Amino acid sequence: MDWDATRPGEIEAPLPDRVDARLVFIGRIRTPFASRDQCPRQGKADGPVCRIEVDPLWQPALKGLEHYARIEVLYWMHQARRDLLQQSPRSDRATTGTFALRSPVRPNPIATSLCTLVGIEKGVLLVRGLDCVDGTPLLDVKPDRCSYSPPAPPNPGEWREEPATGDEPQR
Repeated sequence: MDWDATRPGEIEAPLPDRVDARLVFIGRIRTPFASRDQCPRQGKADGPVCRIEVDPLWQPALKGLEHYARIEVLYWMHQARRDLLQQSPRSDRATTGTFALRSPVRPNPIATSLCTLVGIEKGVLLVRGLDCVDGTPLLDVKPDRCSYSPPAPPNPGEWREEPATGDEPQR
């Protein structure tokens, strides 16, 4: 498959010359997927166990991660095009804006997957749920949710009991 070919209905943009941020790759992801053709469409919870190899400098940052069943993995889709404003996915051929898709083709090919943390070995996270090519650069790892994450606000019309603040009048 020619992943760089422009499909009918797609719109390209010239890439800007400026660079706005400095990213640091903190490791590499090892998967059984040698090419984009082999990658599953979005990761599967029962997918193969993959290895996230964290560089030695960043390994102390893994402390405490073992307490979480799920982690969010952010990675750089280094083989993806970066110039499409609208895309025509192979699955349906309908032209859709890049920001309305989870395609790896985007101005900044940052991908995120919620993965099941299977285990941790010296500097290596074992996970299920990835969808990237072997050797993909790792950007960041976060617990899916932690005690510092505020609860999501209720949806409109949804009632949620407010937690006690201690300021309520005593009866």
